[in-house]
Amino acid sequence: MSKQQEAIFDRENDLQRKLSQRQLTMIALGGAIGTGLFMGSGIAIGYAGPGVLISYAIAAIIALTMMMCLSEMTLAHPTSGSFGSHAERYIGSWAGYLVRYTYWAAQVIAIGGEATAVALYMQYWFPQTPTWLWIVIFAAVIIFVNARSVNNFGAFEYWFSTIKVTAIIVFIILGFCAVFGIGSTATGFHNYTSNGGFMPNGFSGVWMAVLMAIFSFYGVEVVAVTAGEAKDPQKAIPKAMKSMVLRLILFYILSLGIMLAVVPWEHTGAQTVTESPFVKVFSHLGIPYAAGIMNFVVLTAALSSMNTNLYLCSRMLFSLGRGGYTPKALGKLNKRGVPLNALLISSIGLAIAMLLNVWTPNAFGQLFGISIFGGIFVWIMIFLTFLRFRQENGKLQDLSYHAPWHPVPAFVGLLLLIGILVTMLFSPDWQYAWYFGVPWIVLVLISYYFYGRRAHQ
Repeated sequence: MSKQQEAIFDRENDLQRKLSQRQLTMIALGGAIGTGLFMGSGIAIGYAGPGVLISYAIAAIIALTMMMCLSEMTLAHPTSGSFGSHAERYIGSWAGYLVRYTYWAAQVIAIGGEATAVALYMQYWFPQTPTWLWIVIFAAVIIFVNARSVNNFGAFEYWFSTIKVTAIIVFIILGFCAVFGIGSTATGFHNYTSNGGFMPNGFSGVWMAVLMAIFSFYGVEVVAVTAGEAKDPQKAIPKAMKSMVLRLILFYILSLGIMLAVVPWEHTGAQTVTESPFVKVFSHLGIPYAAGIMNFVVLTAALSSMNTNLYLCSRMLFSLGRGGYTPKALGKLNKRGVPLNALLISSIGLAIAMLLNVWTPNAFGQLFGISIFGGIFVWIMIFLTFLRFRQENGKLQDLSYHAPWHPVPAFVGLLLLIGILVTMLFSPDWQYAWYFGVPWIVLVLISYYFYGRRAHQ
């Protein structure tokens, strides 16, 4: 790496370090426990039936191996550009450019997907209100929160995440009581096999459900992105990553296991989602006001994910600005230490969501299909970057964490992700993600050739 590249890499650390390990953990949970679980799980169940538990287990393995690799690289280079900067350092400036822009675009689209989900949740109480109106209202709130200092963002996200984590725990407890007949008639586990067996659509259905399951874990990498604003990266990041991944796996598997036991899978699974399957479960249990309360929780979860995704977008665009890949204004901080210009540009995803809601009733699925392609591509690049990182550095002894069993986890995660992308290409339900994703990558590489590489000449 040239001295100029080193300088660009180091400049990305100019963000103030204010986030604690507790905030990092809750922010990461906030990014990952959101619409992918509360809404997207309905699509996954529609594909796999009860076999969706296997789908989420496969997705969990991919997420865990990715976080193993990313944790080690982040400790070696804690910077706001995170895996974008790592790709630039170990693969090439074109890779850093491509990863940053693709991740930014995927998160921008994800913001639109979360906004679409918020609008759907609000129709539980206000069915006659147009969905675009709710997107406008909540978009203004989220942009305002992110425009304040990172401390305000951290506090907001901490409490939002606490609400939904608490709700999942309560859901698991109530569901456990229903399954085993504590205070009511036991539902047992017969719903696992009552309609077509545990895998009603075979393993192909289980594999298709991995596409939505992987999106439920998409967002765990936020811990790495926040490294540039962590108080003590060497201590905070390993603890936050380990705690967050284990909690996610536990929450996802248990909550879905309870859901499938209480309500027949065909009642919660659907290819076009109009209501959270978690709300359907509470309605089925007949607990007074529980469905409305759960709808509030999933609404909070979607807002939390919108908040976190907008944070991620602004920091990744800030990183591009610091690297000289965008106009310099996007690499500047305001008096509160917030990259406000990058934040405002990143809010474009909310406008996209509003337009799609006006034009098409299936905006949620389309937005997430496009975002999933970009997210999977970025994760593939993280694995490739880690392999180059280890090849160049070996096992750095001064780090507090090392990815175990190298290089097996990286290759396992890499092969599974490639398999998912290939599956999307041959699936009529997901091909459109390729139609948008591949042209985007080609366009970014062309723009690098004419513009991006100038930053390193």
